[in-house]
Amino acid sequence: MNVRLLDIAHARSGDKGDTANVGLIALKPKWYPILERYVTRDAVAEHFKGSIDGPVVRFELPNLNALNFLLHGALDGGGTLSLKTDAQGKVFSTALLRMVISVPDDEARKSSLPSSDAQK
Repeated sequence: MNVRLLDIAHARSGDKGDTANVGLIALKPKWYPILERYVTRDAVAEHFKGSIDGPVVRFELPNLNALNFLLHGALDGGGTLSLKTDAQGKVFSTALLRMVISVPDDEARKSSLPSSDAQK
């Protein structure tokens, strides 16, 4: 089953120099294990391919039902140097929520995940 992150999480983002900081928080605690399993560092790096120049680092915050990603090289030097429209990295949260993950049908049903398949 294809699941949009927008349907199971919310996100916040900002800047730390040339690095965008993106927090991804499960809308329901039972959906955190899905985020933890399928929203990997490699999947996020692939999702932002062409938008960032550096590595992606992931931190797990199970007590908050959240993941935090650092997207290095995302801000073209940072807020005071960058000529990018979004030099503070505020849209990276919205961009991450557009990501679609593929979850096995039985696991998705067990977790009561909303499907994005019907929305295509």
